[in-house]
Amino acid sequence: MKYAVVLCDGMADRPVPELNNMTPMQAANKPNMDYLASKGEVGLVKTVGAGLKPGSDVANLSVLGYDPAIYYSGRSPLEAASIGIDLKPDDVTLRCNLVTLSDEPNYEDKTMVDYCAGDISTPEAEELIKYIDEKLGSDKFKFYAGVSYRHCLVWAKGEPHPGVLTPPHDISDRKITDYIPKGDYIAELYDMMKKSYDLLMEHPVNKKRIAEGKRPANSIWLWGEGTKPKLDKGKFGKSASMISAVDLLKGIGKCAEMNVCQVEGATAYIDTNFNGKVQAAIDELKKGQDFVYIHIEAPDECGHRAEIQNKKLAIEIIDEKILTPLIAYLKDCGDDYSIMILPDHPTPICLKTHTSDPVPFLIYRSNDEKNSGVSTFCEETAEKTGLYIEPGCTLMNRFLAE
Repeated sequence: MKYAVVLCDGMADRPVPELNNMTPMQAANKPNMDYLASKGEVGLVKTVGAGLKPGSDVANLSVLGYDPAIYYSGRSPLEAASIGIDLKPDDVTLRCNLVTLSDEPNYEDKTMVDYCAGDISTPEAEELIKYIDEKLGSDKFKFYAGVSYRHCLVWAKGEPHPGVLTPPHDISDRKITDYIPKGDYIAELYDMMKKSYDLLMEHPVNKKRIAEGKRPANSIWLWGEGTKPKLDKGKFGKSASMISAVDLLKGIGKCAEMNVCQVEGATAYIDTNFNGKVQAAIDELKKGQDFVYIHIEAPDECGHRAEIQNKKLAIEIIDEKILTPLIAYLKDCGDDYSIMILPDHPTPICLKTHTSDPVPFLIYRSNDEKNSGVSTFCEETAEKTGLYIEPGCTLMNRFLAE
């Protein structure tokens, strides 16, 4: 049996007036998903338990079968693992976004204009993070470059829970006044955030971006603190591979000792190399891997940016460019196969951030086709089946059951 998970990050949504009060999943033309749903099992799964923040870290751990209450130690340590940082047990890591803030004189009066600094390129970001490390780094604090706007700060012998740190994508278009980091150990972190603004605004990379009409990456924003994670190797006894553009999922894969694939041109947005990602998954299966996890960030990014048509389009592209070749390969490979498709969490366009609502899932088994009564895969049809999985970390057992 071959197993493939297609994780459509943030795909679930709420009815959108501009889509005739349909969700992007309902409005999208996605014949492959709809067919698999009609011949498989469809329901809702609660990937984010009570008291947990609805991030891709918690939700993807849950989908992969790891109970976040046991295994979750913070978001940034997973990303640090992807970057290749050798964390010590008493190190604390933090996600370091490059963001665009407005230009009010006082830092605390500024607005979060863009949590991703206009999709800053990785080469530009690397130069800026290197500069920030030169100016603000020390034996205590070390900055590491990641991908695009996503980077990492390691705090040697830091406080594992330094205070209240808010993800920047949760406060898009809002004044940061009420979201300034708070806590007993936060002063040094906040001081670096404030100093970064003056440093970055004067950097040649940002002067060039402004001249080109692009948003400057004019501040760092620290959040997602945590400590070194401990995930079980081979939790389900399958040889597994991770295909993703983002450090978070690559880090989860490395910590779980999955084979982590690198795909050229994978951007984590709607312009990502969809063909390269599905080919990487097929190549892994051809090499003998039992299980592939194909993570696609595009719907989530479109949700954060309130890009209605792009979110719908992202779902359609996943259906065409990921599922069509993946299904064709699995049909021809000679083995029975199972496919699971779901988002990790909703990213409603109307909110531009994540929620912890249950998400729709489908499981299709080539050796157990059935008439599910579901004609289209979406939030509404999934709820109507009455199948509800909680906690979410038990869904993987269900998927892998033969």
